[in-house]
Amino acid sequence: MATTEVREAYVADTSAHSPTEEKVDDKYDDVKVDEKEMEEELDLYVPLKMDPNLPYEPNPLTVRAVVVGIALGALVNASNLYLGLKTGFTFSANIFGSIFGYGIVKLLSRSCHNWPILGGTFGPQENSIIQAAATGAGGIAGIFVAGIPAIYRLGAIKGTPQENFGPLITITLVCSFFGLFFVTPLRKFFIIRVARELKLLFPTPTAVALTIRSMHAGAAGAREAISKLKALALAFTVSLIQRVASYYAIGILYDWHPFTWIHIWSKGTSWALNIESWGWYWEWTPAFIGSGILIGMNAAISLFAGAVIAWAIIGPTLVHYGECIGKQLYPDDPYWDSLYTFASLSNLGKEKPSPRYWLLWPGVLIMVATSIAELLVQYKVLGHAGKAAWKGMASGINDAKIKITGKPSPFFERQANKYADDSNMVADSARPEDQVPMWQWMLGLVVSIVIAIIVFHYQWGMNPGLTILACLLGFLFSFLAIQIGAVTDQTPLTAASKASQLVFGAATAGKGYAIIDAQRINLVAGGLASGAADVGTSLTSDFRTGFLLGTPPNKQWYAQAMGTLISVFLAPGLFVLFTTAYPCILNGDEKCAFGVPSVAAWAAVAQAVTDPSVSIPWSSGIFSIVMAIVVVAQVVVRHFYLVGEREWVREYLPNWGAIALSFVLPSPVFTTASLFGALVAFAWRKWKLSSFELYGYAVAAGFIAGEGLGGVIGAILQIAGVSGDILGTNAGCPANAC
Repeated sequence: MATTEVREAYVADTSAHSPTEEKVDDKYDDVKVDEKEMEEELDLYVPLKMDPNLPYEPNPLTVRAVVVGIALGALVNASNLYLGLKTGFTFSANIFGSIFGYGIVKLLSRSCHNWPILGGTFGPQENSIIQAAATGAGGIAGIFVAGIPAIYRLGAIKGTPQENFGPLITITLVCSFFGLFFVTPLRKFFIIRVARELKLLFPTPTAVALTIRSMHAGAAGAREAISKLKALALAFTVSLIQRVASYYAIGILYDWHPFTWIHIWSKGTSWALNIESWGWYWEWTPAFIGSGILIGMNAAISLFAGAVIAWAIIGPTLVHYGECIGKQLYPDDPYWDSLYTFASLSNLGKEKPSPRYWLLWPGVLIMVATSIAELLVQYKVLGHAGKAAWKGMASGINDAKIKITGKPSPFFERQANKYADDSNMVADSARPEDQVPMWQWMLGLVVSIVIAIIVFHYQWGMNPGLTILACLLGFLFSFLAIQIGAVTDQTPLTAASKASQLVFGAATAGKGYAIIDAQRINLVAGGLASGAADVGTSLTSDFRTGFLLGTPPNKQWYAQAMGTLISVFLAPGLFVLFTTAYPCILNGDEKCAFGVPSVAAWAAVAQAVTDPSVSIPWSSGIFSIVMAIVVVAQVVVRHFYLVGEREWVREYLPNWGAIALSFVLPSPVFTTASLFGALVAFAWRKWKLSSFELYGYAVAAGFIAGEGLGGVIGAILQIAGVSGDILGTNAGCPANAC
């Protein structure tokens, strides 16, 4: 789940067995396979060995692959807008696109035979093109569930999203294509040059490649693929129907509030609403049950443990001792006057903060500290980056001198030979003509930066220096996210986005900006940095999948570029749809159907770093620093001490990224659903591992996409005036409102 990834959804369990570790061959179906055993059987740093009977694919970049991929990516984009606004999480399109895409194009291949465009043979490389186009079309939703709505919430922009549709498209265009262009040369570095030495396995992209390979492995692979497709389609349909139906009986089909029920049964005399007020209820959310299936037990337990620490221990303690306050939701109703919210982020600097604001800072600092520590302990990657940049530059200079003078430079030739003969590099299966031409990505990079400077200056009031700083941060965060994600399967884009806000808070301080202007700059600059990093991370993951399948990288690049172009218009359009149906997304109504946790967090950080009247509570700051020291110490111990015969201990260490995420979320409800999903997956694995490996990840992907699309339908029903709050019932909900 990658992972603008705010891509928070995919807080991966690095100790759990991923599909990369377990689905290597049929003979492993009923046994656990660790990474060392897997690598002995299958070298995952070179292209996979494919079925020799597969037909040759002269050009996998087909019209049908791109169209199908874009259509599936559009579904994921719509799902991500809904899920991101509701929960702060977004999900990758790779699993959904690869499995569903296989089913659609396989059907076309069989039904249309040799018809132009629709017919013809279908192989794994074309399957990876579907996935690349889906990833492009499903991306960039992150800025519309975080920074952009936060600008409206703070009143830092005039008008409505409908009136500002042009600027929304241009900022999406810049974020998307800047990330697409600058990350292109990093394929050579992360996938070819240092992957083997630094064990950059890229777990999820590798799992997708192995899944695609297995689906194209002869008749047995086709049967397996059809089984996966049926499971995904069934889960998608059930999830979609359940989400749409639940709008009309939300307290029965979606949200279960047992403490509210106790309050009602006791005729208002129990203490149950005090527990209800802290967000302890159950939600039948297929998306987060599916997320739990994906992330594994360690991450799910860490998420739930973080919620208990935050919302059952720290929060109540802060309120008890008067450090924080809650707000009554129904002060004039004696039956419901004991129902509070402790997650408000309004009136900052004007009254005591809520527990959520207090918890925001340790959550942010833990994520930032963990990400930086993970990067620094992999210090070799930084050294390799410097060497590779120098040697690549030397090679380019030497080639240019040969073309101009006909003679090489002795010095640069020696450096170029070192570059060519580096023993750490694996063989690149892509021919020179299959690489992305340098002139294309370099020209695109320069043009995208120039357009960014113009767009951000005239539409968002940001000077060129700050725009260039945002671009540099986008590149830096991409480098960090790719490297950490390749090792841990966690992309720390949430931490990166908050770090960018802190940087721009410092950059605008004392420069004469009005508070509202500084907040707008803080949010759009942070959106550019984290949005570009999100797109860059997704493209590198696609490159990894394609490398394993032997797909030409230029074909993948073109496919994701076409998908990205669609997302430039799709994501803003969906944002307009949701904000029209639910104006509370932008005005901050405490009783909104959307929790918008990322929006509120971005707005709170922007206020804290730009408004002198808004400060970080002293006790929160001290606690944050202490926790940052603890998590950095764990990273160091895990990396340098828990090795060899002690490595097994790593499996039982807490996932601090997941714990920190629970601190940032406004309630524990999503963590309980994720834990339930992880428990289902754990029991399923124990019962029959081969069944889980066949169906588990397909079911999870179907659940996630189905609920997301159900949310889009819900927004349409809301605009049409036939939604559940008009025609349905709120029976079972606190104060008759869910």
